[in-house]
Amino acid sequence: MMLTATTHKAMAESGTTPVTAPVVIAGGGFGGLYTALALAGRRSPPPILLIDPNDRFLFLPLLYELLSGELRSWEIAPRYDALLAGKGVAWLQDRVVRIDADNDLIHTATGRQLAFSRLVLATGAQPNSFGIPGVAEHCFGFRTLADVERLQSLVQRLRERARPLQRLAVVGAGATGVELACKLADLLEGDAIVELIEQGPGLLPVAKAFNREQADQALRRRDVRLRTQTQVEAVQPGRVDLKGPGGPEQLGVEAVIWTAGISFRPPELQPAAPADRRGRLLCQNTLQLLNHPHIFALGDIAHVAMEEPGGTANALPANAQVAFQQAECLAANLMLSLAGARLEPFQFNDLGEMMSLGAGEASLTGAGFTLAGAAAFQIRKLAYLTRLPGRAHQLKVAAGWLADWPR
Repeated sequence: MMLTATTHKAMAESGTTPVTAPVVIAGGGFGGLYTALALAGRRSPPPILLIDPNDRFLFLPLLYELLSGELRSWEIAPRYDALLAGKGVAWLQDRVVRIDADNDLIHTATGRQLAFSRLVLATGAQPNSFGIPGVAEHCFGFRTLADVERLQSLVQRLRERARPLQRLAVVGAGATGVELACKLADLLEGDAIVELIEQGPGLLPVAKAFNREQADQALRRRDVRLRTQTQVEAVQPGRVDLKGPGGPEQLGVEAVIWTAGISFRPPELQPAAPADRRGRLLCQNTLQLLNHPHIFALGDIAHVAMEEPGGTANALPANAQVAFQQAECLAANLMLSLAGARLEPFQFNDLGEMMSLGAGEASLTGAGFTLAGAAAFQIRKLAYLTRLPGRAHQLKVAAGWLADWPR
């Protein structure tokens, strides 16, 4: 349900009665929404308020299939009011901008002041331009429905005019850049050259070896031109300035799609909480912020270190799989925290890795199992079907897929 004026008044007044203040969840992405749903499913859950500035949840791993038309927007971007109807979770379309940790209060972009009993920060990540001139002004992104619509219009325009040597540049050869480059090459069908630009020595530096090999083959089959050890120095209309092994180069392009990195900007927190050099909030293994036991974080914004073999401790990656698993643990810990009980540490279970590699193709690896091609694409779709938020939405999407099956 969306937050009504009456509900808002009651929550604001609850600052004097902290036992009735809600658990507030800032951010409705994978971490925030799935925590809200998991918490609402517990026996005798507390009041829950989810705050997000958007009206729709976006299932980012399937954004590539939305771009290619293999999936529809309602399937991967359901409305919050529909997802939360009857779940006992209030939704406020707003943004948390400041947190008064001493008084358990949040302040929103529209001027609201709300009390909380526990606060969950799940505000995710934003694109990072690294201060490179022209990136913010002239580059396409790939994180929102509006980004998809802009890219679809661009592809249609390039295909309709089909001039020689039309070129698109995708910057960043991580998972997003590689998956996007494959989809764009399939959609363009040779009407434009796709250049994949990476400042490092190779693509997918943190991916599984099998997926890296399959991605390299997929790019070669589509004649995507991979430029490694190449830095972007500036982006201008119709041009990107590069510095590679052969020296400076001005590359003429129809558009630049930026997937080169993300940044983390949590709401202002007073007193401040420790963060890593990238801005991710340092958390205990219980997902509580250091020095703030009533505030939790998960997903991209949370720096949670897990001990590796040999005694080293590395931060968990900022991806959907981590957020999925953290949501269940955090829901349990919120109940334990409210009851004054001892919290449980989060344990990450690496379930493997799946990648989209063009229309109708994918690659996956996990638990010693590897698969690529059309079968991997179908398995990936089915795996993500089970991860879509809410049983009702899963069944609705499954029914739509079954109806499309004859085609």
